[in-house]
Amino acid sequence: MSRDRLHSGDLNRSPRAFRLGSTSYVYPDDILPNVRRLGPMVDDVELVLFEIPEASNLPDDAALDELGRLADAHDLTYTVHLPLDLRVAAGGDGPGAQPDPSMAMARRIIELTRPLSPYAYVAHLDAREPLETGAWDAWRDACAVGLAELAAAAGEPGRICIENLERWPHGEMLPLLERLPVGFCLDIGHLWLQGEDAPACIARLAPYTRVVHLHGIGERDHASLRHTPRPQLRAAVDALARSGFDGVVTLEVFNLEDLVTSRDLVLAWEDGTL
Repeated sequence: MSRDRLHSGDLNRSPRAFRLGSTSYVYPDDILPNVRRLGPMVDDVELVLFEIPEASNLPDDAALDELGRLADAHDLTYTVHLPLDLRVAAGGDGPGAQPDPSMAMARRIIELTRPLSPYAYVAHLDAREPLETGAWDAWRDACAVGLAELAAAAGEPGRICIENLERWPHGEMLPLLERLPVGFCLDIGHLWLQGEDAPACIARLAPYTRVVHLHGIGERDHASLRHTPRPQLRAAVDALARSGFDGVVTLEVFNLEDLVTSRDLVLAWEDGTL
């Protein structure tokens, strides 16, 4: 199928209003080689960024310039996944509360990638403590402080998208979406892992959702969609279409076979052959 069928400029000829993306780790290589090879295949690339004492993949100025050129050449957008160890709520909201060092890294990444005008910044909220204590109200108060800080760094609060995880109930996040003008990253694979009614969740959360993560569950999480029963996959993508979702759907997988087989299934849905 031609690349033209993937472009958002073809929406009048397609039931799919969303942009279809991949992660920046499909090929066993750095970010730039991945984006060069993925550019003709997708509409968006999720840049998975990190920096630890042993390693860093943060792009320098030359890499950022090249990412910008690739975006122009292939009509790409970028989403940025903030580090997985981000602890938005760690500092609390009481007098003298200090943010976790991971927040400084998140702000640095947001500032670093600003020239790319990312469509969204995806953030995990660490909910280990309230899972153990049940103190969800205090957790939400602390998250609100940290999210406001990230939103200020991003410039547009809606670009900060909090993601539902498989380890805890996403319903505890809903008051944050009503309280703050941040966006939502709806991970459908995580809903399936929890046994949730994905179409119902999509309909309820569509007004907040800017990014969707879509992946199958095989022997591991983040596997190809070929592991997903076709009626289940069709019901989820149908629900996205009914909601009018026009953001980014990231096929959140991490090798070429999983990407190609997942992309083929979404395109089969688009053609009415799924």
